[in-house]
Amino acid sequence: MSQPAYIALTGGVGGAKLALGLQQVLAPDAISFIVNTADDFEHLGLPICPDIDTLLYTLSGEANTEVGWGRRGETWQFMAALERLGGETWFRLGDRDLAMHIRRRALLQAGETLTQVTAALAQAMGVAHAILPMSDAPVRTRIATQAGELAFQHYFVRDRCEPVVTRIRFDGSETATLPDQIAQRFADPHLAGIIICPSNPFVSVDPILAVPGLRDAMQRSGVPIVAVSPIVAGAAIKGPTAKMMRELNMPNDAVAVAKHYLGLVHGFVLDTQDAALAGPISALGLRTVVTPTVMVTLADRVHVAQQTLQFIKQFQ
Repeated sequence: MSQPAYIALTGGVGGAKLALGLQQVLAPDAISFIVNTADDFEHLGLPICPDIDTLLYTLSGEANTEVGWGRRGETWQFMAALERLGGETWFRLGDRDLAMHIRRRALLQAGETLTQVTAALAQAMGVAHAILPMSDAPVRTRIATQAGELAFQHYFVRDRCEPVVTRIRFDGSETATLPDQIAQRFADPHLAGIIICPSNPFVSVDPILAVPGLRDAMQRSGVPIVAVSPIVAGAAIKGPTAKMMRELNMPNDAVAVAKHYLGLVHGFVLDTQDAALAGPISALGLRTVVTPTVMVTLADRVHVAQQTLQFIKQFQ
């Protein structure tokens, strides 16, 4: 008898934390990760895929846990030399990280799709679990601010999330198509559940859901869809989620995130610090489970993964 299979939507460091926990408890053919690519951009002539690389580094044990991004054991001679030459250094590419982007460019220029390139890079790094870009066509997050519209990495890295956000759009999403590899995962008769990782709902998960056909595929699958809250006690564990919510005139709490996903998800995973919000979220028609979700150690990541999978089984 075939084992149940799962799909996780993920982006950024928060999503990668849960992905690592899921990797520890599920075999490679039992979980697929659909990754946000709307953060991608070209920089110094190289295709940079931050969320894909965060997941590659995390699942291969190469993540730089000291700074929370990039590759462990990194050195910075390239950036130092570039700075002396007057080049752009606001987006830091380490010497080891640089190899990833150069290899990706070579494979893309050879005619491979981003899905094929990502699979090749994962294999080279010893990652057996499927990492699937949300689209092979470019989709780019654009942040409207009071100072004008910004490319996502300009807002996020160069400007350190300081501009006030007024609107978010995903350039190219209308013409993007769902890769066959993702469509096949949703059509798997053994699919038992879909997990939305604790990633930023607005700039990590919404771009994935904006790919034509993806949301429909999730709903047609007929399996439980559960989201893990990225907000704990009114704050984001990582990134600008809470700040964005305030600027978009939303309460910066888990209830607002649950409402954001209403109509798509069936269940919501809350941190114990937000146990009092289980009632309001249940009143929305969603099942809830309350458990520690702050992931500091590997054991924390495994715990959240196990609790989320057990939660999904309650729907069956």
